Amino acid sequence: MKKIYKKLIILAIVAYTIFTIVNQQKTLNQYSEQTEKLNQEIAEETQNKEELAKEKENVDSLEFIEQMAREKLDMYCPNERVYIDQGM
Repeated sequence: MKKIYKKLIILAIVAYTIFTIVNQQKTLNQYSEQTEKLNQEIAEETQNKEELAKEKENVDSLEFIEQMAREKLDMYCPNERVYIDQGM
């Protein structure tokens, strides 16, 4: 009888250990996926930051000011011909 109890206890411990390892592996896989997604987001935001830094450098340039005046305010230089596409 004692041998059967010992074997059952050992079997229960082994089963619990395997169950715990499998659950931990699932959790680790989830964390790895989250880490990968976050690293991708960081890379995208870093690229966005670099683009904004370049744009910030150009804000005071005459070309940028002219471009914004044309696009946002519909302003044009004197003696400049403006063609409006009527579309179809």
